[in-house]
Amino acid sequence: MPAAVRAGPDRGAVTVEAAVGLCALTVVFGLLIAAVTAVTGQLRCVDAAREAARLIARGQRPLAEQTVAETAPAGARLTVRIEGETAIVEVTADPMGGLLPGVRLRGRAFTVLEAVPEPGGTGTARAPG
Repeated sequence: MPAAVRAGPDRGAVTVEAAVGLCALTVVFGLLIAAVTAVTGQLRCVDAAREAARLIARGQRPLAEQTVAETAPAGARLTVRIEGETAIVEVTADPMGGLLPGVRLRGRAFTVLEAVPEPGGTGTARAPG
């Protein structure tokens, strides 16, 4: 019996299985790259928040914003909430430019202000105490 007749309906099955396997491998590899990128971005947000908190404590908000722009992932946002003599700094970003829906990167830092703004918003500062 010739080999072509013996193969019958199973002919090409290995090719389909290989194609499905390669697709699955590509998806797994893509998810792995996305996970590594998200973890790296999270660490960058935490570092940016910590450094921005130090600068905010010294009253250098423009430098804090510049530091976040340079350190955190692209499109990161800086939020500063001042409560009395303390500040809570938060840096948020979307990983991979928003390609991972439902995932948000966030770094937070807490600091005690070295220069407390005067009430009335004149822009001058006094030492705490």
